[in-house]
Amino acid sequence: MELLSPSNRYDFIVAKRWKLIRKIGAGSFGDIYLGLNIANGEEVAVKLEPMNARHPQLVYESRIYRLLQNTFAVPRIHWFGSDGMKNDYRALVMDLLGPSLEDLFNYVGRRFTMKTVLMLAEQMLWRVEYVHSRNLIHRDIKPDNFLMGIGQRCNRLFLVDFGLAKKYRFVSPLHKLVPLYRDSRTKVHIPFRDDKNLTGTARYASINAHAGHEQSRRDDIESLGYVFMYFLRGQLPWQGLRAATKKQKYERIYEKKLATSPEQLCRGYAVEFETYLQYARELVFEEPPDYLFLRRLFRKLFKTYDFAWDSVYDWTLMKQKPAALSSSGNTAGGHHQTTATAVGGCNNNNSSNQQQISMLQQSGADGQQVANYRRQYVEETFNNSGVDYAQQAAQGGAAATPYKDPNPRF
Repeated sequence: MELLSPSNRYDFIVAKRWKLIRKIGAGSFGDIYLGLNIANGEEVAVKLEPMNARHPQLVYESRIYRLLQNTFAVPRIHWFGSDGMKNDYRALVMDLLGPSLEDLFNYVGRRFTMKTVLMLAEQMLWRVEYVHSRNLIHRDIKPDNFLMGIGQRCNRLFLVDFGLAKKYRFVSPLHKLVPLYRDSRTKVHIPFRDDKNLTGTARYASINAHAGHEQSRRDDIESLGYVFMYFLRGQLPWQGLRAATKKQKYERIYEKKLATSPEQLCRGYAVEFETYLQYARELVFEEPPDYLFLRRLFRKLFKTYDFAWDSVYDWTLMKQKPAALSSSGNTAGGHHQTTATAVGGCNNNNSSNQQQISMLQQSGADGQQVANYRRQYVEETFNNSGVDYAQQAAQGGAAATPYKDPNPRF
């Protein structure tokens, strides 16, 4: 059920600055709305949560985002506080982003090519490393929580949804409640425990998370490995398992993961993925991951395949497929003409329709509506403009920050 009725939403202006246009998503905390800055017309995402929420999340999430600002890794926070109307809601105003990797994975037929996976892996590892460098662990690494940008940032990947980013800890008077994997005052790693419930998404959870162990950086890294193989294989061996209860289903997933070695999971694919997962599973609780080693694994593989870092992802090509098939359908002799050049980037014109639908896929909308909007969004967004992520990264992107991705020209 929507927090605000259409009639109430029409006159709802957050903090006297952002007018709510329409609902574009929902979550356990509340609803997500498309918002419009009434001063300059900028479109944003607005998360609303009732003040009387039984399990308030936005205060927590806003603090995490504040700790992670000034980076390419996460969306920018514009404002957080009470709604400014009757103050019945908390509001978190943030950058509007594009589709998630799960949405794009579905769009292209539920399998990514090696090139797309390797280009994504580079960015995903940087995003996770940045979060870890801020003394945080995510604990819910999955395709749904990686979103592409829009406009000039359409080839840049963002990590979102920090609602599970570790339990609260009192660490300092300045940041009273911050989820950390280590104490920021002493730099001492939090202690190991083995009485924890599974936190995160079971499909991508680490073996140690299933076992009830306290999570640390190693668990985010292992989850990333499962995401990579999900993209390459189309599904993971422990998907589709049935059980009478959720607990029993989680136990079956855990048993299947234990029985599936990295060699078995990655059989038929480049050995670098097996190496990655074996490394992740062998990390000890407090051990800092060697992020550079992991990136170099995939950079070397990228070079071996002689791929071009041109920001041409699998979904970038989808727009030309209907045209190519149409032009070749009546060709005598069955010789099908193929697309001469790939789509190289994104449309930098942030159309109203594009931005209104860009966060729809993040949560809970009607399936057919999501499918229709997804196709419309992707086809309108990606074209021949030639935006080069590598060049953007090397030049500091749209807004240079102290933390930059490297130039991924191998």
